[in-house]
Amino acid sequence: MNRAILSSEVQDFLRAHIDEQPADMALQKSPFPDVSAAELATQLDGLRRSRKKLPLWYATPGIYFPALLSMEQSSSGTAAAYKSTLIPEHGSFIDLTGGFGVDSYYFSKRAKEGIHCEYQATLSAIAAHNALQLQANNIHFIAGDGMAYLKNSNQSFDVIYIDPSRRVKQQKVFRFSDCEPNVVDNLAFLLQQSGSIIIKAAPLLDIKAALNELNYVKEVHIVSVQNECKELLFILEPGYTGFPIYHCVALQEKKEIQKLIFSDQMEADSHPIYSNPLHYLYEPDAALLKGGCFRSIATTFSLNKLHQHTHLYTSENLVPAFIGRTFEVITTKSYADFKKDKKGLTANVSTRNFPLKPEELKKRHRIKDGGNDYLFFCTGPNDELLVLLGRKLK
Repeated sequence: MNRAILSSEVQDFLRAHIDEQPADMALQKSPFPDVSAAELATQLDGLRRSRKKLPLWYATPGIYFPALLSMEQSSSGTAAAYKSTLIPEHGSFIDLTGGFGVDSYYFSKRAKEGIHCEYQATLSAIAAHNALQLQANNIHFIAGDGMAYLKNSNQSFDVIYIDPSRRVKQQKVFRFSDCEPNVVDNLAFLLQQSGSIIIKAAPLLDIKAALNELNYVKEVHIVSVQNECKELLFILEPGYTGFPIYHCVALQEKKEIQKLIFSDQMEADSHPIYSNPLHYLYEPDAALLKGGCFRSIATTFSLNKLHQHTHLYTSENLVPAFIGRTFEVITTKSYADFKKDKKGLTANVSTRNFPLKPEELKKRHRIKDGGNDYLFFCTGPNDELLVLLGRKLK
């Protein structure tokens, strides 16, 4: 950690060049004798990324940014703030894989005290420095292996949080038992040390496969930010014997948290009505699609579904509470009739349960991207191929 970067001259320089590309800065000669061009480029890259991902870090003077990979792997401020609502107030936590420290910071706003563990000494020092800049004074920083620290400390915590690395020996892995640390092998120990364990996973993880690896899973939170699924959270409680409850959580800027809660039994007991498109069309948020609550969506919001395998919904009257995008249906055609129309269109193209991909459809039918119109190519209730033209309402 090069503390020369924290000088006011360097910090002012980075802010003044915020619109410059980091790659270009890396090729230029550094104007500072104690800070290399590569270091300036790393700081500029982190500062630029933080504008949207971590606006509090961006707005706080004296923040030190880590290497690119650590920035990419850190939680967004929006997702981390939501996670902090899952821990008890005024309790204690330990973050076994603290990284850049974003999750620990938001946990500290709710907890009485916490510990941030990070085996990379430089990254631990960066997180500790930034915590002081952010006035998070109730976090203790440990530069070392979090699991080893927990085993040697003989401490218990209200919450243990762990984000196991999904890149092992430069290879991506997709099972908890293949991650580092191996939460499956250490699960019995972790359950003895805390009343709640929160395990973070990437959105690509197969939820059902993960549940087969873990015990005592009380809740699964599927979290999206701006309609992009960002992370999965598995909350374990020692001795819990029930079935997991799923929370599909949609986070949008300056909007209240939207959530659909369901269980496997609720999904099995839901019986949607299937119909052709009506006046309004609904496209579920990414969190709902990842959660797989396709039948529950219809019954929760009193919507019809277009087809068993077409995850689009419809209604005659508007349902403002829907979690996702809503469209007014302008026209509905069979794909056979749509093919007869040789007129080129400008529209945003989406496919649901359709044999052709968007790029192929755009090329085949001379459709230009963009505009306010949306074309949905999908399968209807009688297995016929349909084309819906819609205008986005929200």
